[in-house]
Amino acid sequence: MVARRKVAVVGVALSDCGRVDDATPYALHAQAARRALADAGLDRSLVDGFASAGLGTLAPVEVAEYLGLRPTWVDSTSVGGSTWEVMAAHAADAIAAGHARVVLLAYGSTARADVKAGRRTGTLSFGTCGPLQFEAPYGHTLIAKYAMAARRHMIEYGTTIEQLAQVAVQARANAALNPEAMFRAPITPDEIASGPMIADPFTKLHCCVRSDGGAAVLLAAAEYVRDCRTAPVWVLGSGESVSHSAMSEWPDFTVSPAAVSGRLAFERAGVRPSEIDFAEIYDAFTYMTLVTLEDLGFCAKGEGGAFVEKGRLRVEGGELPVNTDGGGLSAQHPGMRGLFLLVEAVRQLRGECGDRQVRRADGSLPRLTVASGTGGWFCSSGTMVLGAG
Repeated sequence: MVARRKVAVVGVALSDCGRVDDATPYALHAQAARRALADAGLDRSLVDGFASAGLGTLAPVEVAEYLGLRPTWVDSTSVGGSTWEVMAAHAADAIAAGHARVVLLAYGSTARADVKAGRRTGTLSFGTCGPLQFEAPYGHTLIAKYAMAARRHMIEYGTTIEQLAQVAVQARANAALNPEAMFRAPITPDEIASGPMIADPFTKLHCCVRSDGGAAVLLAAAEYVRDCRTAPVWVLGSGESVSHSAMSEWPDFTVSPAAVSGRLAFERAGVRPSEIDFAEIYDAFTYMTLVTLEDLGFCAKGEGGAFVEKGRLRVEGGELPVNTDGGGLSAQHPGMRGLFLLVEAVRQLRGECGDRQVRRADGSLPRLTVASGTGGWFCSSGTMVLGAG
């Protein structure tokens, strides 16, 4: 049996993000990809694997062509926001097995600019075919599905809207430390409560921002690490899971598929949640952060409300800093945001985050993190544990 190679993240980057009115999604893919290669210091001729989703008819073929790549390993897995953690796991497995040496993951979206220019409207429904045909006629939009799940948690465990609001308050506090965040001004629970209702119980600030932007991540086999200009961040373990498509097939609205993907990732990495220094969690809505914290094992089921209300998620003074860049609630959210979680996780482990840099109790840099993406309406989850080099 051929020994499996160790795999590291060696390059990460964002494209221009936030309000980008003069670029195409392809251009944002390319900008992020060039920056990630420059971050790693590797020549693009070494890239023999490419993964992308969300753009074009034949993703990742069209994007690879635009980037001038001819990969011999490709992945176009598309499972919503968790796509990128799942893709990164597939890429790491391919590299470990010797099927690729360096794999580039790239994403770009002009979701905000397209709405502003009238090229598209806000997505109200994912479609009316298959199992969704039984929900769409009743106006059961994406956000309504999350709102229903949040309400179930409130009924089951006594979680309050004020506790959910604390997720947004602390995300904004972290964004205030990030000069690239889209929204940085502090917000209060009262401001959140008084905002326009979007889907009960969510007012506007319980929901992610709509932005433009792209991201790229470069993974490589261990033998290429010595050629890189950055310190490696090692892939220690990953897990993936799917739960449901139709809400009627979801056994428990208070349990996300991260309960499975997280357990697998931690087991494969050989670490416990208590050893994690910070976490990057998909946060299209405040409830996502709360329930994912429970399902990853940072607190018991039903205790997420109490866990988040004491400021634990803040970079400054928090016991478990979460979404250290401000997350999708404040920093940026150009659609399938899972790749942005990996970029921030790697930058934190490398100590490159300036005022928002996480430190351990002794002042040292963090050593372990977890990035957990969620897709659809808690339909899928990808979780990855990363360790500093």
